[in-house]
Amino acid sequence: MSIKIVLADDHKMMREGLSSLLNQQGDISVVGHAVNGREAVLLAQKLEPDVVVMDVSMPDLNGIDATRQIVSRRCQTKVIALSMHSDRQFVAEMLRAGASGYLLKDSAFEELTSAIRTVARDETYIAPKISGFSLDDYGNNTVANEPLLSPRLTDRERQVLQMIAEGKGTKEIAADLSLSAKTVETHRQHLMDKLEMYTVAELTKYAIREGLTSLDD
Repeated sequence: MSIKIVLADDHKMMREGLSSLLNQQGDISVVGHAVNGREAVLLAQKLEPDVVVMDVSMPDLNGIDATRQIVSRRCQTKVIALSMHSDRQFVAEMLRAGASGYLLKDSAFEELTSAIRTVARDETYIAPKISGFSLDDYGNNTVANEPLLSPRLTDRERQVLQMIAEGKGTKEIAADLSLSAKTVETHRQHLMDKLEMYTVAELTKYAIREGLTSLDD
């Protein structure tokens, strides 16, 4: 019986390349592709894959918050983070969100398949390349004591921050999140006050630094 996979990455070549290689494995089958975090959440709910391979930096909804939503629905789907970020904070944040694995994008393909099979067995996989972080840390709840990337922001404020950093205006954010423009402006003001940052440039730099978005095309 194949392990069903959803690939969530906003880079088409990355998705298609991984999909082709994974589908050549006798025990792995790619059943869906997501180009942003929100689509990853919807596909996880609709297709109920065994594993979602999730890029941490995703448009519309970043991989951390998308993982949190997938896991909070209490389905059997596991999430593996596939990221260029090796910082301990990013690993801790993804594990806190509910991810079962964390892999770097420059890892060998064989490591990805090993990680997929590991988390499908209900185990946790952390890439050996990630220095200063081990499964012992995870087991000893060190993750729970790691500093949050954006500890003072609500989930909705994080979403609004990400979309501001991606260049979206109030009306567009309101439409995407099914909110009123006034509510979006309230969230914007709250996050600015909390972060003590009052320009789009400052907010964008912060969002990039915290992994909520990236400069990648």
